[in-house]
Amino acid sequence: MTSRRRFLASFAALTATGVVPATAADVVDLDWKDLVPAGDTGKLLDQLRGMGVVEHGQLTTGFDQEEARAVTEAYNGQTVRIPGFVVPLDFGASGVTEFILAPFVGACIHVPPPPANQLVLVTAKKPYGITDLFDPVEVTGLFDTAATSTGLAEVGYTLTKAKVRAYKG
Repeated sequence: MTSRRRFLASFAALTATGVVPATAADVVDLDWKDLVPAGDTGKLLDQLRGMGVVEHGQLTTGFDQEEARAVTEAYNGQTVRIPGFVVPLDFGASGVTEFILAPFVGACIHVPPPPANQLVLVTAKKPYGITDLFDPVEVTGLFDTAATSTGLAEVGYTLTKAKVRAYKG
């Protein structure tokens, strides 16, 4: 069998199972504002940044997460890429495998969490060896809306089968 026929046979098998690998042209680059649907009255990233960092113990009440009115389903089922910061949920010696991707440093830890439509629950394909929570990452994976409650925040989106790498700008 020629290499072309093998490729076509492999592609046909993948298509039949519904698993088709994304090419670079198939990846949708997202910005955090893309995750806020038109008409949502929650705070946007620039407003959240103005809230500042709060040191532990400075608040007399618990952290209150800003309420989001809605999520967008425009990117469901697509492979997307979005930059952000890691808030680890599940990690081991080889790195973090499950985390919340947040639009700014310290989200969910030192300040009230952003609204659910500004947080993404990421499940990495392989552990990502994070060295510093202040270093941005770029995550590429299969996008979906899924209301998820973690111990840190309510999350509106998921990225599965994700590839994580250091953000290069």
